[in-house]
Amino acid sequence: MAETRKRLAEIDPVWSQIRDESEQAVKDEPLLGGLIHSSVLHHESLECALAYRCALKLASGEMSEQLIREICDAAYRDSPGLAQDARADIAAVYDRDPACHRFLQPLLFFKGFQALQAYRIAHWLWKTGRRDMAYFFQMRTSEIFGVDIHPAARMGRGIMIDHAHSIVIGETAVVGDNVSMLHSVTLGGTGKEEEDRHPKIGDGVLIGAGAKVLGNIQIGHCSRIAAGSVVLHDVPPKSTVAGVPAKVVGEAGCAQPSVTMNQILRDAL
Repeated sequence: MAETRKRLAEIDPVWSQIRDESEQAVKDEPLLGGLIHSSVLHHESLECALAYRCALKLASGEMSEQLIREICDAAYRDSPGLAQDARADIAAVYDRDPACHRFLQPLLFFKGFQALQAYRIAHWLWKTGRRDMAYFFQMRTSEIFGVDIHPAARMGRGIMIDHAHSIVIGETAVVGDNVSMLHSVTLGGTGKEEEDRHPKIGDGVLIGAGAKVLGNIQIGHCSRIAAGSVVLHDVPPKSTVAGVPAKVVGEAGCAQPSVTMNQILRDAL
C-alpha cells in the first residue's frame, strides 16, 4: 500500500493529495463519509471524480445524472487537457484563497471551482459541434452555481473565482492564465452587435468584486481592476484601474496581482 501511494504521488500529486485528505476527512467527520467516499475514494482518477461531481450537481428531471456523467467522461477521454486545467485551478484556489486549506475543498465545496469545471465541459461540447448540449450545461451551471459563462468563451488555466456569486462572462470573452476574480464580476458587451464584443483579459490579472468590464477591450497582463469599477477602455499591463468609469490610478503594486490578491489601492499610488 505504501509503495502504491508513493507511485501515485509521483504520477499525479494533486490526486494523491486529494485522496490522502479525503481519508483524513472521513476520520475527522464520519458523517461525511458517504459523501467523501462517493465523490473521491470510490474513483480511480481525478477525471472520474470530476465527472461524478459535475453530473451530481447538474442533473435534473430534464437530464439524468447518468447521461451527464457519460458526457463528462467522454470529454475527459477526448481532451486530457481538461483535467490538467482542473489540477491547475485547484492549485490556484489553494494558493490564493486563505479560506482554502486543502486540495479537497474546491472539489467538494467551492462552487467557483465546480462551475468552472462544468464550463470546461460545455466549452468542449461547443468545440465539438454539440452546441445545444453546451447551452444546456451553461443553463444548469447558471441555475445551480449562479455562474453564467457562455460555452464559446475561452478561459485559461490556473483560474480562481472566489465566492463565485453572480459571475457573467460573455460569448467572445477571453480570459488568460492565472487570473483571479471575485464575486459579481461581469465580462460583458456594450450593445447588440454580434461580432467580437467582449473583453480580453491578460494573464495574471486580478478583477475585484463587482467590477464590470464591458466591450471588446484589452486588459493588460498582471493588471488590477478595483472592486466596483466599470472598465470601458483598454488597460495597460501592470497597472491598476479604479472608478466609474475606471481610470488608471497607478501601477499594479506587485509582479503577480492575481496571486498576491492584494486589493489595497494605496499600493498603486
